Amino acid sequence: MDGVSLGTILEIALPLFLIMDPVGNAVICVAILREFPPTRQRQIILRELIIALIIALAFTFLGEFLLSLLAIQPSTLRIAGGIILLIISLKMVYPPQEEHQEVDRDPFIVPIAVPFLAGPSLLAAVMLYAHREGGGPTVPLAVLLAWAATAVIMLFAPDLKRTMGRRGLRAAERLMGLILIFLSVQMMEDGVRMFLHSLGQ
Repeated sequence: MDGVSLGTILEIALPLFLIMDPVGNAVICVAILREFPPTRQRQIILRELIIALIIALAFTFLGEFLLSLLAIQPSTLRIAGGIILLIISLKMVYPPQEEHQEVDRDPFIVPIAVPFLAGPSLLAAVMLYAHREGGGPTVPLAVLLAWAATAVIMLFAPDLKRTMGRRGLRAAERLMGLILIFLSVQMMEDGVRMFLHSLGQ
């Protein structure tokens, strides 16, 4: 397709995939949905994944309008997005000690779709990339790619815990967190560079 670069799509999809944190969220979902049979767990997870996708795509198309409405500069968005990603990635590498509470009811939208999957960090990143790319199908395609990869892992959440164990899942999540730290610092560097460049104009 004209104007669409596969490399750019992959470049955007990777951090979005890491922000969605499918491995870490798989562990959480198994705990939250423990009272449901595996088939029902997958149905609930798929529903929440679809809701999260709709929200992410909405922010992809409405992000530019929101930025203009709030008069937020691109450099501000990049620095703020980098800080949010850094906080999220540090929590992935150094997770809190408290356990997530189990519930015996269907968790509709909250907390799986929002904020676990489509949380502030993902929405900020989606808005940032949509602004950077200036419209077009690149960012929506990247969102769909990241979501599809996340969905594959999340839908196998009941099996992943049995196969990898809690320690294996935690190790994978920390590795993803380390990669996200690098990406968040790079995002902040880009924002500072854009701010300094704007001062020289």
